[in-house]
Amino acid sequence: MSNVTLILGGARSGKSRKAEELVTALPAPWVYIATAQAFDAEMQDRIRLHQGGRAEGWVTVEEPLDLVAALSRANATGRPVLVDCLTLWLTNTMLAGREVEAEVMRLLHLLPTLRVPVVLVGNEVGLGIVPDNRLSRLFRDHAGRLHQDIARIAGKVLFMAAGLPMQLK
Repeated sequence: MSNVTLILGGARSGKSRKAEELVTALPAPWVYIATAQAFDAEMQDRIRLHQGGRAEGWVTVEEPLDLVAALSRANATGRPVLVDCLTLWLTNTMLAGREVEAEVMRLLHLLPTLRVPVVLVGNEVGLGIVPDNRLSRLFRDHAGRLHQDIARIAGKVLFMAAGLPMQLK
């Protein structure tokens, strides 16, 4: 069975908390690959809030773009890994003008080769209204395909709603 767990859900659904709970059930230290970028004060506050809530034992790796390299390095350490989050990584990839399909394929080829437990967090953005602009629709489509592709690889998939996990796979 795959070492990969995918956790999906909406904003403030409890995804990150559940991901941390799963990873910290394993022996420390743990690797936290953070994909967020702090472009403004509000995002800086969100990042600080996330960091402040983590237990001791986390090694944080900030990697907004080269997720494959960060996962490869983490795999070499033998430590359990949490990636928070796929949709921010996807956003960063799109805004940097990188070839999304190529970056996603690199990730999809790497995931089955990982020896360490990996928990991936993603925002489920396809449950709302159809976005009113091309970039937002493209993002939604990329995110939906990314989540489907990772769900096929993952040994376990959870959907979070109101802090409650629903096991999909």
